Amino acid sequence: MAAKQIHVDVLVIGAGPTGLGAAKRLQQTNQASWLIVDSNETPGGLASTDITPEGFLFDVGGHVIFSHYKYFDDCIDEALPKESDWYTHQRISYVRFRGKWVPYPFQNNIAVLENDEKVRCLDDLIDAALEARTRDPSDKPKNFDEWNIRNVGNRLNEIFMRPYNFRVWAVPTTKMNATWVGERVAAPNVKLLTRNVILDKVAGNWGPNATFRFPAEGGTGGIWIAVAKTLEQKKTRFGAHGAVTKIDAEAKKVHLKDGTVVKYGSLIPTMAIDTLAQTLRDAHLEKILKPLFYSSTNVIGVGIRGQRPERIGDKCWLYFVEDNCPFYRATIFSNYSPFNQPQEDVKLPTKRLANGKKPASTAALPGPYWSLMLEVSESSYKPVKHETLLEDSIQGLINTSLLAPEDEIVSTYVRRFDHGYPTPSVERNGVLAEALPYLRSKDILSRGRFGAWKYEVGNQDHSFMQGVEAVDNIISGGVELTLNNPDFVNTRANTERRLNDFKAVNGAGK
Repeated sequence: MAAKQIHVDVLVIGAGPTGLGAAKRLQQTNQASWLIVDSNETPGGLASTDITPEGFLFDVGGHVIFSHYKYFDDCIDEALPKESDWYTHQRISYVRFRGKWVPYPFQNNIAVLENDEKVRCLDDLIDAALEARTRDPSDKPKNFDEWNIRNVGNRLNEIFMRPYNFRVWAVPTTKMNATWVGERVAAPNVKLLTRNVILDKVAGNWGPNATFRFPAEGGTGGIWIAVAKTLEQKKTRFGAHGAVTKIDAEAKKVHLKDGTVVKYGSLIPTMAIDTLAQTLRDAHLEKILKPLFYSSTNVIGVGIRGQRPERIGDKCWLYFVEDNCPFYRATIFSNYSPFNQPQEDVKLPTKRLANGKKPASTAALPGPYWSLMLEVSESSYKPVKHETLLEDSIQGLINTSLLAPEDEIVSTYVRRFDHGYPTPSVERNGVLAEALPYLRSKDILSRGRFGAWKYEVGNQDHSFMQGVEAVDNIISGGVELTLNNPDFVNTRANTERRLNDFKAVNGAGK
Protein backbone atom coordinates (compact mmCIF):
# COMPACT_ATOMS: atom_id res chain seq x y z
CA MET A 1 0.00 0.00 0.00
CA ALA A 2 1.32 3.44 -0.94
CA ALA A 3 2.11 5.80 1.91
CA LYS A 4 -0.48 8.46 2.63
CA GLN A 5 0.80 11.88 1.52
CA ILE A 6 -0.26 15.26 2.90
CA HIS A 7 0.58 18.66 1.41
CA VAL A 8 0.91 21.77 3.61
CA ASP A 9 2.46 25.19 3.14
CA VAL A 10 4.09 25.11 6.59
CA LEU A 11 4.95 22.10 8.72
CA VAL A 12 5.84 22.66 12.38
CA ILE A 13 7.77 19.96 14.25
CA GLY A 14 7.47 20.06 18.04
CA ALA A 15 4.65 21.23 20.34
CA GLY A 16 6.70 23.08 22.93
CA PRO A 17 6.32 26.87 23.28
CA THR A 18 8.05 27.58 19.93
CA GLY A 19 5.99 25.15 17.89
CA LEU A 20 2.75 26.23 19.55
CA GLY A 21 3.65 29.88 18.87
CA ALA A 22 4.11 29.08 15.19
CA ALA A 23 0.85 27.10 15.02
CA LYS A 24 -1.04 29.86 16.82
CA ARG A 25 0.19 32.46 14.35
CA LEU A 26 -0.59 30.23 11.36
CA GLN A 27 -4.13 29.74 12.65
CA GLN A 28 -4.56 33.45 13.26
CA THR A 29 -3.31 34.63 9.87
CA ASN A 30 -5.22 31.93 7.97
CA GLN A 31 -3.00 32.53 4.96
CA ALA A 32 -1.24 29.19 4.72
CA SER A 33 -2.14 25.54 5.15
CA TRP A 34 -0.31 23.99 8.09
CA LEU A 35 0.20 21.04 10.40
CA ILE A 36 1.97 20.66 13.76
CA VAL A 37 3.40 17.29 14.82
CA ASP A 38 5.02 16.01 18.01
CA SER A 39 6.02 12.53 19.17
CA ASN A 40 4.73 13.28 22.69
CA GLU A 41 1.05 12.86 23.45
CA THR A 42 1.12 15.90 25.76
CA PRO A 43 2.23 19.32 24.46
CA GLY A 44 4.78 21.40 26.35
CA GLY A 45 8.23 20.12 25.39
CA LEU A 46 10.86 21.46 27.79
CA ALA A 47 8.12 23.49 29.53
CA SER A 48 6.02 20.49 30.56
CA THR A 49 5.13 19.18 34.02
CA ASP A 50 5.34 15.70 35.55
CA ILE A 51 3.20 14.28 38.36
CA THR A 52 4.57 11.72 40.81
CA PRO A 53 2.45 8.68 41.80
CA GLU A 54 1.77 10.42 45.11
CA GLY A 55 0.36 13.52 43.35
CA PHE A 56 3.25 16.03 43.56
CA LEU A 57 3.79 18.20 40.48
CA PHE A 58 7.29 19.05 39.28
CA ASP A 59 8.13 21.17 36.24
CA VAL A 60 10.94 19.91 34.04
CA GLY A 61 13.13 22.74 35.32
CA GLY A 62 12.63 26.13 36.94
CA HIS A 63 9.95 27.90 34.89
CA VAL A 64 7.88 30.99 35.66
CA ILE A 65 5.87 33.32 33.44
CA PHE A 66 7.10 36.85 32.79
CA SER A 67 6.81 38.45 29.40
CA HIS A 68 8.36 40.93 26.98
CA TYR A 69 5.46 40.62 24.50
CA LYS A 70 1.78 41.61 24.48
CA TYR A 71 1.07 38.94 21.86
CA PHE A 72 2.40 36.23 24.16
CA ASP A 73 0.30 37.59 27.03
CA ASP A 74 -2.81 37.60 24.83
CA CYS A 75 -2.30 33.99 23.80
CA ILE A 76 -1.82 32.54 27.26
CA ASP A 77 -4.63 34.70 28.67
CA GLU A 78 -6.92 33.40 25.96
CA ALA A 79 -5.98 29.84 26.93
CA LEU A 80 -6.33 30.45 30.70
CA PRO A 81 -8.69 33.45 30.88
CA LYS A 82 -9.98 33.41 34.47
CA GLU A 83 -8.33 35.32 37.29
CA SER A 84 -8.47 32.10 39.32
CA ASP A 85 -6.32 30.37 36.66
CA TRP A 86 -3.23 32.24 37.91
CA TYR A 87 -1.22 33.18 40.96
CA THR A 88 0.99 36.27 40.86
CA HIS A 89 4.14 36.34 43.01
CA GLN A 90 6.81 38.80 43.99
CA ARG A 91 10.13 37.04 43.60
CA ILE A 92 11.83 36.29 46.92
CA SER A 93 15.23 34.80 46.10
CA TYR A 94 18.50 34.37 47.96
CA VAL A 95 22.00 33.00 47.45
CA ARG A 96 23.34 30.56 50.07
CA PHE A 97 26.83 31.72 50.99
CA ARG A 98 28.92 30.75 54.00
CA GLY A 99 25.92 29.61 55.98
CA LYS A 100 23.76 32.70 55.41
CA TRP A 101 21.17 33.86 52.88
CA VAL A 102 22.34 36.76 50.72
CA PRO A 103 19.53 38.51 48.78
CA TYR A 104 19.60 37.98 44.99
CA PRO A 105 21.39 39.25 42.98
CA PHE A 106 24.47 38.54 45.08
CA GLN A 107 26.67 41.17 43.44
CA ASN A 108 24.16 43.91 44.35
CA ASN A 109 23.97 42.89 48.00
CA ILE A 110 27.52 42.69 49.33
CA ALA A 111 26.30 44.89 52.20
CA VAL A 112 25.29 41.71 54.07
CA LEU A 113 28.77 40.14 53.87
CA GLU A 114 31.41 40.27 56.61
CA ASN A 115 33.24 43.60 56.87
CA ASP A 116 36.57 42.36 55.51
CA GLU A 117 34.79 40.79 52.54
CA LYS A 118 32.86 43.99 51.84
CA VAL A 119 36.15 45.89 51.72
CA ARG A 120 37.80 43.42 49.34
CA CYS A 121 34.78 43.40 47.02
CA LEU A 122 34.46 47.20 47.01
CA ASP A 123 38.18 47.68 46.38
CA ASP A 124 38.02 45.51 43.28
CA LEU A 125 34.72 47.02 42.11
CA ILE A 126 36.20 50.53 42.28
CA ASP A 127 39.35 49.38 40.46
CA ALA A 128 37.18 47.82 37.73
CA ALA A 129 35.14 51.01 37.39
CA LEU A 130 38.28 53.16 37.09
CA GLU A 131 39.78 50.84 34.49
CA ALA A 132 36.54 50.98 32.48
CA ARG A 133 36.88 54.79 32.21
CA THR A 134 40.13 54.55 30.24
CA ARG A 135 39.28 51.47 28.17
CA ASP A 136 38.83 51.92 24.43
CA PRO A 137 35.16 51.27 23.50
CA SER A 138 36.31 48.81 20.83
CA ASP A 139 38.00 46.68 23.49
CA LYS A 140 35.28 44.07 24.12
CA PRO A 141 35.65 41.24 26.69
CA LYS A 142 36.94 38.04 25.08
CA ASN A 143 34.75 35.78 27.23
CA PHE A 144 32.23 35.78 30.08
CA ASP A 145 34.95 35.48 32.72
CA GLU A 146 36.57 38.66 31.47
CA TRP A 147 33.15 40.35 31.35
CA ASN A 148 32.68 39.47 35.02
CA ILE A 149 36.09 40.81 36.04
CA ARG A 150 35.39 44.08 34.23
CA ASN A 151 31.92 44.47 35.73
CA VAL A 152 32.14 43.08 39.27
CA GLY A 153 35.88 43.02 39.92
CA ASN A 154 38.24 40.16 40.74
CA ARG A 155 36.99 39.37 44.24
CA LEU A 156 33.28 39.01 43.41
CA ASN A 157 34.23 36.97 40.38
CA GLU A 158 36.40 34.73 42.54
CA ILE A 159 33.92 34.08 45.36
CA PHE A 160 30.67 34.07 43.40
CA MET A 161 30.43 34.64 39.64
CA ARG A 162 33.02 32.10 38.54
CA PRO A 163 32.07 29.20 40.85
CA TYR A 164 28.30 29.80 40.65
CA ASN A 165 28.19 30.01 36.85
CA PHE A 166 30.25 26.83 36.59
CA ARG A 167 27.62 25.11 38.72
CA VAL A 168 24.85 26.38 36.42
CA TRP A 169 26.45 25.98 33.01
CA ALA A 170 28.78 23.05 33.81
CA VAL A 171 31.44 24.77 31.71
CA PRO A 172 34.17 27.25 32.75
CA THR A 173 33.23 30.90 32.26
CA THR A 174 36.37 31.31 30.12
CA LYS A 175 34.66 29.04 27.56
CA MET A 176 31.56 31.25 27.32
CA ASN A 177 31.06 34.36 25.21
CA ALA A 178 29.90 37.68 26.68
CA THR A 179 27.34 38.68 24.05
CA TRP A 180 24.47 36.74 25.66
CA VAL A 181 24.55 38.56 29.00
CA GLY A 182 22.04 41.41 28.42
CA GLU A 183 19.39 41.41 31.16
CA ARG A 184 20.48 38.00 32.44
CA VAL A 185 23.31 39.24 34.65
CA ALA A 186 23.15 42.31 36.88
CA ALA A 187 26.06 44.73 36.42
CA PRO A 188 26.46 46.54 39.75
CA ASN A 189 26.11 50.29 40.19
CA VAL A 190 29.27 51.07 42.19
CA LYS A 191 27.91 54.29 43.73
CA LEU A 192 24.71 52.57 44.85
CA LEU A 193 26.64 49.57 46.17
CA THR A 194 28.95 51.80 48.19
CA ARG A 195 25.98 53.69 49.64
CA ASN A 196 24.25 50.44 50.56
CA VAL A 197 27.39 49.10 52.23
CA ILE A 198 27.77 52.26 54.34
CA LEU A 199 24.07 52.26 55.25
CA ASP A 200 23.98 48.47 55.71
CA LYS A 201 21.11 48.35 53.24
CA VAL A 202 19.82 45.57 50.97
CA ALA A 203 19.22 46.40 47.30
CA GLY A 204 15.73 46.20 45.81
CA ASN A 205 14.45 43.61 43.35
CA TRP A 206 16.18 43.46 39.97
CA GLY A 207 15.41 41.87 36.62
CA PRO A 208 12.41 41.07 34.42
CA ASN A 209 11.16 38.24 36.69
CA ALA A 210 10.90 40.35 39.87
CA THR A 211 7.15 39.74 39.49
CA PHE A 212 5.95 36.57 37.83
CA ARG A 213 2.85 34.48 37.24
CA PHE A 214 2.28 30.78 37.74
CA PRO A 215 -0.74 28.69 36.74
CA ALA A 216 -3.01 27.57 39.57
CA GLU A 217 -3.33 24.02 38.29
CA GLY A 218 -1.29 21.72 36.07
CA GLY A 219 2.08 23.39 36.60
CA THR A 220 3.82 25.17 33.74
CA GLY A 221 2.85 22.33 31.43
CA GLY A 222 -0.82 23.19 32.03
CA ILE A 223 -0.31 26.46 30.15
CA TRP A 224 0.81 24.71 27.00
CA ILE A 225 -1.84 22.02 27.17
CA ALA A 226 -4.39 24.85 27.31
CA VAL A 227 -2.77 26.76 24.43
CA ALA A 228 -2.74 23.59 22.30
CA LYS A 229 -6.50 23.19 22.90
CA THR A 230 -7.10 26.57 21.19
CA LEU A 231 -5.71 25.16 17.93
CA GLU A 232 -7.74 23.41 15.23
CA GLN A 233 -7.37 19.84 16.42
CA LYS A 234 -7.48 18.40 12.89
CA LYS A 235 -4.21 20.24 12.24
CA THR A 236 -2.40 18.68 15.20
CA ARG A 237 -0.77 15.25 15.36
CA PHE A 238 0.56 14.38 18.81
CA GLY A 239 1.85 11.01 19.97
CA ALA A 240 3.01 8.03 17.94
CA HIS A 241 1.39 9.25 14.69
CA GLY A 242 3.22 12.58 15.07
CA ALA A 243 6.70 11.09 15.45
CA VAL A 244 9.19 12.12 12.75
CA THR A 245 11.47 9.39 11.38
CA LYS A 246 13.12 11.21 8.48
CA ILE A 247 13.37 14.66 6.92
CA ASP A 248 14.22 14.86 3.22
CA ALA A 249 15.24 18.49 2.73
CA GLU A 250 15.78 18.18 -1.02
CA ALA A 251 12.33 16.70 -1.69
CA LYS A 252 10.77 18.81 1.10
CA LYS A 253 9.20 15.75 2.67
CA VAL A 254 8.90 14.63 6.28
CA HIS A 255 8.25 10.96 7.00
CA LEU A 256 6.17 10.10 10.06
CA LYS A 257 6.27 6.89 12.07
CA ASP A 258 2.77 5.85 10.97
CA GLY A 259 3.83 5.91 7.32
CA THR A 260 2.43 9.33 6.46
CA VAL A 261 4.59 11.57 4.28
CA VAL A 262 4.11 15.32 4.68
CA LYS A 263 5.11 17.47 1.73
CA TYR A 264 5.82 21.03 2.88
CA GLY A 265 6.69 24.43 1.47
CA SER A 266 8.49 25.67 4.59
CA LEU A 267 9.57 23.75 7.66
CA ILE A 268 9.79 25.06 11.25
CA PRO A 269 11.57 22.39 13.31
CA THR A 270 11.90 23.14 17.03
CA MET A 271 14.03 20.16 18.02
CA ALA A 272 17.65 20.73 18.99
CA ILE A 273 19.57 21.82 15.92
CA ASP A 274 22.16 19.05 16.39
CA THR A 275 19.34 16.49 16.48
CA LEU A 276 17.88 18.13 13.38
CA ALA A 277 21.17 17.65 11.53
CA GLN A 278 21.08 13.93 12.38
CA THR A 279 17.46 13.63 11.28
CA LEU A 280 18.32 15.39 8.02
CA ARG A 281 21.33 13.08 7.65
CA ASP A 282 23.26 16.18 6.66
CA ALA A 283 26.97 15.60 7.23
CA HIS A 284 27.84 19.16 6.18
CA LEU A 285 25.50 20.65 8.79
CA GLU A 286 26.78 18.26 11.46
CA LYS A 287 30.31 19.46 10.73
CA ILE A 288 29.25 23.13 11.05
CA LEU A 289 27.54 22.41 14.38
CA LYS A 290 30.35 20.37 15.91
CA PRO A 291 31.75 23.23 18.08
CA LEU A 292 28.37 23.78 19.80
CA PHE A 293 28.28 22.79 23.46
CA TYR A 294 25.39 22.11 25.82
CA SER A 295 24.88 20.92 29.37
CA SER A 296 22.38 18.37 30.65
CA THR A 297 19.95 19.05 33.49
CA ASN A 298 18.91 16.73 36.29
CA VAL A 299 15.68 17.66 38.07
CA ILE A 300 15.10 16.25 41.56
CA GLY A 301 11.80 16.64 43.39
CA VAL A 302 11.13 16.00 47.07
CA GLY A 303 7.63 15.93 48.61
CA ILE A 304 7.51 16.43 52.40
CA ARG A 305 4.79 15.96 54.99
CA GLY A 306 4.22 18.75 57.50
CA GLN A 307 3.60 22.47 57.72
CA ARG A 308 6.01 24.52 55.63
CA PRO A 309 8.75 25.54 58.09
CA GLU A 310 9.28 29.17 59.07
CA ARG A 311 12.85 28.94 57.78
CA ILE A 312 11.39 28.40 54.29
CA GLY A 313 8.73 31.11 54.44
CA ASP A 314 7.64 32.67 51.12
CA LYS A 315 10.94 32.07 49.33
CA CYS A 316 10.60 31.33 45.61
CA TRP A 317 13.92 30.02 44.36
CA LEU A 318 17.38 29.88 45.90
CA TYR A 319 20.89 29.73 44.47
CA PHE A 320 23.85 27.72 45.76
CA VAL A 321 27.50 28.50 45.14
CA GLU A 322 29.33 26.12 47.51
CA ASP A 323 30.11 22.42 47.38
CA ASN A 324 28.00 21.21 50.30
CA CYS A 325 25.15 20.39 47.89
CA PRO A 326 25.05 19.17 44.27
CA PHE A 327 22.28 21.53 43.10
CA TYR A 328 22.75 25.08 41.86
CA ARG A 329 19.11 26.06 42.36
CA ALA A 330 16.27 24.99 44.63
CA THR A 331 12.67 26.05 44.09
CA ILE A 332 10.08 25.88 46.86
CA PHE A 333 7.61 24.56 44.33
CA SER A 334 4.74 24.28 46.80
CA ASN A 335 4.88 28.08 47.25
CA TYR A 336 3.88 28.65 43.62
CA SER A 337 0.45 27.04 43.91
CA PRO A 338 -1.45 25.05 46.58
CA PHE A 339 -2.31 22.59 43.81
CA ASN A 340 1.34 21.64 43.17
CA GLN A 341 1.03 19.01 45.90
CA PRO A 342 -1.71 16.73 47.28
CA GLN A 343 -4.37 18.32 49.43
CA GLU A 344 -4.12 17.96 53.19
CA ASP A 345 -6.70 15.17 53.50
CA VAL A 346 -4.80 12.87 51.11
CA LYS A 347 -3.16 10.07 53.10
CA LEU A 348 0.38 9.02 52.14
CA PRO A 349 2.92 6.76 53.87
CA THR A 350 6.33 8.17 54.81
CA LYS A 351 9.02 6.71 52.54
CA ARG A 352 11.94 7.77 54.69
CA LEU A 353 13.21 10.52 56.92
CA ALA A 354 15.55 13.09 55.41
CA ASN A 355 18.47 11.63 57.37
CA GLY A 356 17.90 8.23 55.73
CA LYS A 357 16.38 6.54 58.76
CA LYS A 358 13.19 4.51 58.55
CA PRO A 359 10.02 6.21 59.82
CA ALA A 360 8.46 5.10 63.08
CA SER A 361 5.33 4.14 61.10
CA THR A 362 4.68 3.21 57.47
CA ALA A 363 0.94 3.86 57.79
CA ALA A 364 -0.66 6.25 55.32
CA LEU A 365 -1.28 9.54 57.10
CA PRO A 366 -2.75 12.91 56.02
CA GLY A 367 -0.80 16.07 55.22
CA PRO A 368 -0.29 18.98 54.94
CA TYR A 369 2.45 18.73 52.31
CA TRP A 370 5.09 20.95 50.76
CA SER A 371 7.76 20.38 48.13
CA LEU A 372 11.21 21.29 46.85
CA MET A 373 12.49 21.08 43.27
CA LEU A 374 16.24 20.98 42.62
CA GLU A 375 18.37 21.37 39.49
CA VAL A 376 21.80 19.82 38.95
CA SER A 377 23.79 20.56 35.80
CA GLU A 378 26.00 18.02 34.06
CA SER A 379 28.58 17.96 31.28
CA SER A 380 31.93 16.46 30.35
CA TYR A 381 33.49 19.21 32.50
CA LYS A 382 31.15 18.43 35.40
CA PRO A 383 30.09 14.76 35.63
CA VAL A 384 27.30 13.60 37.94
CA LYS A 385 27.02 10.39 39.99
CA HIS A 386 23.52 9.36 38.98
CA GLU A 387 23.41 6.36 41.29
CA THR A 388 23.75 8.60 44.37
CA LEU A 389 22.22 11.83 43.03
CA LEU A 390 18.95 11.62 44.98
CA GLU A 391 20.73 10.75 48.23
CA ASP A 392 23.36 13.45 47.69
CA SER A 393 20.64 16.00 46.97
CA ILE A 394 18.67 15.19 50.11
CA GLN A 395 21.87 15.45 52.17
CA GLY A 396 22.53 18.78 50.44
CA LEU A 397 19.10 19.97 51.54
CA ILE A 398 20.02 19.15 55.14
CA ASN A 399 23.44 20.80 54.76
CA THR A 400 21.85 24.03 53.52
CA SER A 401 19.07 24.01 56.16
CA LEU A 402 16.24 23.51 53.68
CA LEU A 403 15.36 20.18 55.31
CA ALA A 404 15.63 19.11 58.92
CA PRO A 405 17.05 15.59 59.46
CA GLU A 406 13.71 14.33 60.84
CA ASP A 407 11.54 15.69 58.01
CA GLU A 408 9.21 13.06 56.53
CA ILE A 409 9.72 12.47 52.81
CA VAL A 410 6.62 11.03 51.12
CA SER A 411 7.55 11.40 47.43
CA THR A 412 10.69 11.69 45.32
CA TYR A 413 11.28 12.41 41.64
CA VAL A 414 14.39 12.30 39.46
CA ARG A 415 14.55 13.03 35.74
CA ARG A 416 17.46 13.82 33.44
CA PHE A 417 17.25 15.99 30.34
CA ASP A 418 20.10 15.47 27.91
CA HIS A 419 19.69 18.97 26.41
CA GLY A 420 19.31 21.27 29.41
CA TYR A 421 21.11 24.55 28.64
CA PRO A 422 22.29 25.71 25.19
CA THR A 423 25.72 27.03 26.12
CA PRO A 424 26.60 30.48 24.73
CA SER A 425 30.13 29.29 24.07
CA VAL A 426 32.86 31.43 22.54
CA GLU A 427 32.34 29.61 19.21
CA ARG A 428 28.53 29.74 19.21
CA ASN A 429 27.86 32.98 17.33
CA GLY A 430 30.11 31.96 14.43
CA VAL A 431 28.47 28.55 14.22
CA LEU A 432 24.94 29.99 14.13
CA ALA A 433 25.94 32.64 11.57
CA GLU A 434 26.73 29.77 9.20
CA ALA A 435 24.20 27.12 10.21
CA LEU A 436 20.94 29.10 10.34
CA PRO A 437 21.30 30.74 6.87
CA TYR A 438 22.34 27.35 5.46
CA LEU A 439 19.08 25.85 6.71
CA ARG A 440 17.07 28.90 5.63
CA SER A 441 18.34 28.39 2.08
CA LYS A 442 16.49 25.06 2.22
CA ASP A 443 13.30 26.72 3.56
CA ILE A 444 14.00 25.35 7.04
CA LEU A 445 13.70 27.79 9.94
CA SER A 446 15.20 26.07 12.97
CA ARG A 447 13.83 27.91 16.00
CA GLY A 448 13.42 27.57 19.76
CA ARG A 449 15.56 27.17 22.87
CA PHE A 450 17.79 24.58 21.20
CA GLY A 451 16.58 25.01 17.63
CA ALA A 452 18.22 28.46 17.45
CA TRP A 453 20.64 27.80 20.36
CA LYS A 454 20.31 31.29 21.85
CA TYR A 455 19.88 31.07 25.60
CA GLU A 456 19.38 34.85 25.85
CA VAL A 457 16.09 34.43 23.98
CA GLY A 458 15.27 30.96 25.28
CA ASN A 459 12.60 31.73 27.91
CA GLN A 460 9.03 30.63 27.29
CA ASP A 461 7.93 34.02 25.94
CA HIS A 462 11.00 34.31 23.71
CA SER A 463 10.62 30.77 22.41
CA PHE A 464 6.93 31.24 21.68
CA MET A 465 7.65 34.44 19.78
CA GLN A 466 10.44 32.81 17.79
CA GLY A 467 7.70 30.57 16.37
CA VAL A 468 5.34 33.49 15.76
CA GLU A 469 8.01 35.56 14.02
CA ALA A 470 9.19 32.62 11.90
CA VAL A 471 5.66 32.37 10.51
CA ASP A 472 5.54 36.12 9.83
CA ASN A 473 8.85 35.79 7.99
CA ILE A 474 7.51 32.96 5.84
CA ILE A 475 4.19 34.64 5.06
CA SER A 476 5.25 38.24 4.53
CA GLY A 477 9.01 38.53 5.00
CA GLY A 478 8.56 39.90 8.52
CA VAL A 479 11.65 40.67 10.57
CA GLU A 480 12.49 38.09 13.25
CA LEU A 481 13.24 40.52 16.07
CA THR A 482 13.63 37.95 18.82
CA LEU A 483 16.10 35.74 17.00
CA ASN A 484 18.21 38.52 15.53
CA ASN A 485 17.97 41.30 18.13
CA PRO A 486 18.02 39.81 21.65
CA ASP A 487 19.12 43.03 23.33
CA PHE A 488 16.33 44.97 21.61
CA VAL A 489 13.50 42.64 22.63
CA ASN A 490 14.85 42.31 26.17
CA THR A 491 14.91 46.03 26.87
CA ARG A 492 11.41 47.07 25.78
CA ALA A 493 7.78 45.97 25.89
CA ASN A 494 6.96 44.63 22.44
CA THR A 495 3.48 45.74 21.42
CA GLU A 496 3.92 45.62 17.65
CA ARG A 497 1.29 42.88 17.35
CA ARG A 498 -1.71 41.69 19.35
CA LEU A 499 -3.71 38.51 19.05
CA ASN A 500 -6.84 40.16 17.65
CA ASP A 501 -5.51 42.90 15.38
CA PHE A 502 -3.63 41.06 12.62
CA LYS A 503 -3.52 42.86 9.32
CA ALA A 504 -1.95 40.86 6.53
CA VAL A 505 0.23 42.41 3.83
CA ASN A 506 -2.47 41.73 1.22
CA GLY A 507 -5.28 43.06 3.42
CA ALA A 508 -6.57 39.67 4.51
CA GLY A 509 -7.17 38.80 8.12
CA LYS A 510 -8.73 40.86 10.91
